[in-house]
Amino acid sequence: MNHTETRYLEAKRSLDDCARSPRVRDRLLSALASEPQILDIGCGTGTTVPRLIEWGIDTATYRGVDGDAGVIEFARAVRPAELRRIGRSVTHEERGFTVADLSVAYETGDALAALEAAEAVDLIVAQAFADLVPIPELLAGIESALAPGGLAYLPITFDGGTIFQPDHPADEAVEAAYHDAIDAEPGRDVHAGRHLADACRRADGDLLAMAASDWVLRPRDGSYSADEAYFLGCILDFVETALSDADVTQSADWIATRREQLAAGELTYVAHQYDLLYRAAET
Repeated sequence: MNHTETRYLEAKRSLDDCARSPRVRDRLLSALASEPQILDIGCGTGTTVPRLIEWGIDTATYRGVDGDAGVIEFARAVRPAELRRIGRSVTHEERGFTVADLSVAYETGDALAALEAAEAVDLIVAQAFADLVPIPELLAGIESALAPGGLAYLPITFDGGTIFQPDHPADEAVEAAYHDAIDAEPGRDVHAGRHLADACRRADGDLLAMAASDWVLRPRDGSYSADEAYFLGCILDFVETALSDADVTQSADWIATRREQLAAGELTYVAHQYDLLYRAAET
């Protein structure tokens, strides 16, 4: 099992929970079909399932797909145990488990391929995923997989704002280099949020809702909540990797200063993101 990856995904869970837009969530719940078929692409450690239960979606069929076998193994082991801890009755089955009338299966596989192969899905969930793949390919897959009037819920979609506080003289150059490195990766788009919104507006369906869902990670009394210090350390690792191929004056001092601030419980991090809700055409 990839413990580094699972810890990173679990460490950002508290940030995701705070960032998601209640307005977009409520619009989703008001428009969702009863007893929906749900496909969660790039499902990671399976945290969508506890959220569905929390939101009252407990009569449905859920399938989560992720390309990392380690995180799928983690989801299969940890999510049923979590649900039991909060008092839910969980029954294991051949392909997964059930909780209430929600049937759950986690699978290892290519998320876009799973999307392409699916049909008549009532709800597609793609959290923190749309900025990792080509938007035209993602939206085409969503359109083909959704049932008429079906929904695609696309929360935590990055849109090109990376802020660290307190200020450092190299901040603007570091942010630019980091974003350039993201854009240089195949299929990545540092402004995925706004570009996905534009693509949804041009599609046959409707962009039902959109709202900011920024991560805001800040210390309180010199410490961080949950495992957020680990998550922020991972973000600094990502930035440092990007800077290794960039010519940024004071980059070494920037990294050293940020790591010192993290260790002292003084570093704040903000990432600008959007939640989007798309509905396929009725016919």
